Amino acid sequence: MKDFLKYTLATVIGMVIFAIVIGIIGVISMMGMVASQEATTVVKEKSVMVLPLSGTLNERAEDNPFASMVGDAAESVGLDEMLNAVKKAKEEKDIKGIYIEAGVFMPDSYASCQALRKALLDFKKSGKWIVAYADQYTQAAYYVSSVANEVLLNPNGMLDWHGLAAQPIYFRDMLAKIGVRMQVVKVGTYKSAVEPFTEDRMSDANREQTTAYISGIWNTMVGDVAASRKLSVAKLNEYADKLITFADTKDYVSMKLVDKLLYTDEVKASIKKRLGIADDEHINQLSIVDMTNLPRKNKSDNEIAVYYAYGDVVNTSDGQTGACISGVDVSKDLEELMNDDDVKAVVLRVNTGGGSAYASEQIWNAVTKLKAKKPIVVSMGGMAASGGYYISCAANYIVAEPTTLTGSIGIFGMIPDISELMTKKLGLNFDVVKTNVMSDYGNLSRPMNANEIAVMQNYVNNGYNLFLKRVAEGRKMKVENVDEIGQGRVWLGKDALKLKLVDALGGIDVAIAKAAALANVSSDYKTKSYPAAPDFLDQLLSSFSGDGGNYLDEQLKATLGEYYEPVMTLKNIKGQNTLQARMPYHLIIK
Repeated sequence: MKDFLKYTLATVIGMVIFAIVIGIIGVISMMGMVASQEATTVVKEKSVMVLPLSGTLNERAEDNPFASMVGDAAESVGLDEMLNAVKKAKEEKDIKGIYIEAGVFMPDSYASCQALRKALLDFKKSGKWIVAYADQYTQAAYYVSSVANEVLLNPNGMLDWHGLAAQPIYFRDMLAKIGVRMQVVKVGTYKSAVEPFTEDRMSDANREQTTAYISGIWNTMVGDVAASRKLSVAKLNEYADKLITFADTKDYVSMKLVDKLLYTDEVKASIKKRLGIADDEHINQLSIVDMTNLPRKNKSDNEIAVYYAYGDVVNTSDGQTGACISGVDVSKDLEELMNDDDVKAVVLRVNTGGGSAYASEQIWNAVTKLKAKKPIVVSMGGMAASGGYYISCAANYIVAEPTTLTGSIGIFGMIPDISELMTKKLGLNFDVVKTNVMSDYGNLSRPMNANEIAVMQNYVNNGYNLFLKRVAEGRKMKVENVDEIGQGRVWLGKDALKLKLVDALGGIDVAIAKAAALANVSSDYKTKSYPAAPDFLDQLLSSFSGDGGNYLDEQLKATLGEYYEPVMTLKNIKGQNTLQARMPYHLIIK
């Protein structure tokens, strides 16, 4: 009895100590955040904003307190914070320029790079300057940095410029080795999401559409860089064909890709000269976090809500790692925004290749109800395809970047056949007794028969017809016309504009301005982002408890890099809904 009391008391004391430690950490964190905000309330004269182009670029910044505490957080920045910081830097009179610090940069899409680049061009229009520097420019980092007044490089650095290539991964033969085969039913000539599981190479239709959109993205990139660097498109393509990535750094200067080769101390001297300060004076620098913590100037009561929907479209967020678009959560959130009288309009920021057709329909329904009460405008990010287009098509107005991947109007179903794994590989035997013809549907000992496939095909056809109907209603088109540009075909935003799948080209700023105009508050409004980020303590407890596996997920992303998404697709395929509205595959464009 004495030992029992001793161990019980020790457990209670341990829990109390843990609670105290968590409380102290929370208090210290809040004090730190308050101190940070106070420290950046006033921008000092002759300041410079530092824009980091390294690590991963996501739709929104995702903090992980546990990873930060152990000093092992993968560097990640949010496009939303970057765009907001550049805008504030333009408006702050004491910020004289932006210093781009480039490195190994992995954006979620070239559309995100294009949005950031356009914001920097707008910043330059105010008469302020931009200087970019790197030890190594990745192709994406150089595309953004080329907008600068001066592009600088380490004398022993590197500049990557090689063009674009799309590399889907095919799992069919690997799965066959363990006795697994995918049974597929689909609608759409171009609906190629199933190809990685059924083929070992691209179909002709998929090669056609992939060639079209990577060529379109590259042509946009080359045109933008040519304009900024005063080079011809032909010359930039010539450089890419020569793989100048491994050229002598002096050649980059003669090619007019960079302006000077400098070391970091020389870059500081150059910045000080631009600011008009002495060599021994300190450069006042503002980070992205500093810019985020600047006090809001607009006190309007009219709110334009910006709701971020990115990641896979899923029924529920339970068991999901990382960002996702939960049909349950998004529908509930949009209903709350619909009933909030302070919210005059909603901008739905969509960045997804789709997912569950069921969840897409739920969100479509929520968008339709919101639209009946107040304006809703869609802003498309890197991707708003398949399920992403499904949840967008009912909006009052759709804005896409020229390089957004959208469309992919199609449906498929995919059911694993593991009969060979179970019977031949593992040596299991099965028998069955049934009351009806279809009673043993889903039998592990055999593939689907012809009758079952016919039933599934009819089911998928109905899903596709509903998708066509939703698009036709939202875009005021005929169903047969939607079908012609549907069939699972992926379109670039600039092509989707011609096809009337989107209404305008531009970034989130264009969508916000349109939403304000539709709500008749163009001259008096503020914006607020949703869903709200969890506070520090919630994030910390989530990290410790393993809910969502954020810390381990970050480590996996850092390890796998561009192959993270394809591997996670393979891992999660068992838990996916039968009916999917999804992009052809997780694109690896490099």
